[in-house]
Amino acid sequence: MKKTKYLNPYVGGVLLGLVLLAANFIAGRGLGASGALKSVVVEAVDVITPKHAENAAFYKEYADKHPDGPMKSWLVFEMLGVVVGGFLSGAIAGRLKFKVEHSPKITSKRRLVFAVLGGILFGFGSQMGRGCTSGSALSGMAVLSVGGFISTAAIFGTAYALAYFVRKNWI
Repeated sequence: MKKTKYLNPYVGGVLLGLVLLAANFIAGRGLGASGALKSVVVEAVDVITPKHAENAAFYKEYADKHPDGPMKSWLVFEMLGVVVGGFLSGAIAGRLKFKVEHSPKITSKRRLVFAVLGGILFGFGSQMGRGCTSGSALSGMAVLSVGGFISTAAIFGTAYALAYFVRKNWI
């Protein structure tokens, strides 16, 4: 059986820290993914229904913050880099396969339903919390923000508490 190649987690952690340091130094802010998704949604709404985007406070406020257009946000390019980098990493390591990984106790359909539901809840939560886990926890802790440490404890504590109820989908 062929052994799957992964990056050493310690090396990965150091590299992530260096990227976070560079983001703070160059852009003046940390990393985050939800801002990129918000930019894509705002742009899509503006293209599909421009009158709605013009009249809705949420879209108008976001568009005003980005006069060059939401798709010019550096977070959009960051997330494109994450997607392309993940694809290249999988290709180089020979892990590119179109399959759904799941426990033998559940179906692929159930796994996909839970993944979509989790993604929707994550997206909703990131907007309610004004940022995703990478923005709140990773970037917050990097600048020694008390809120970053509290967010991290809440994220992992909640995940640990809820894992009991959904563990049959993975074990």
